[in-house]
Amino acid sequence: MTDLVRLALACGARKAALLAGDRVVLNEEFRKICENGGCGNYGRCHTCPPYIGPIGELMARVRSFESAMLYQSICPIADCFDFEGMMEAGAFHAQISRRIGRALSDRGKEYLHLSGGGCHLCPVCAQKEGLPCRHPDEALLPLEGYGVDVYRTAQATDLAYQNGIDTVTFFGLVLYRE
Repeated sequence: MTDLVRLALACGARKAALLAGDRVVLNEEFRKICENGGCGNYGRCHTCPPYIGPIGELMARVRSFESAMLYQSICPIADCFDFEGMMEAGAFHAQISRRIGRALSDRGKEYLHLSGGGCHLCPVCAQKEGLPCRHPDEALLPLEGYGVDVYRTAQATDLAYQNGIDTVTFFGLVLYRE
């Protein structure tokens, strides 16, 4: 197990796996899901489209990294209609992602860290108030907003996309240079 996988697990990820950067599957169609209100944050959050930039530029940035680590959190929920449980699991995943981000920042290397489930840092994003991001160094960038196809990317690893009934799985991705 590599040092980066150990770091992710120590920060609370349930599982993590390394993969070559070119195994990260990208699809610009995921941006259209954002534009069509998939999660409701399009144009309402500093870390979401359109504020993070054009999809072609973001996908090129992802492609500029030669290596990646995909990690996941798996949380129990009451049932498939447990929206509150899903939101709590998303917030829990955001905490894990922030811990990973802080640990990475101490290493002094360039990383691109993307996460699923939303930023969850501020109760109300400053974007909604017309203000700059309050915590740009801690804000989480969205996998989907960068065009990452998590389902197909996970297939290149031993991480399951679905982890049983009455669970919700969130993913994060750390891209880096050797």
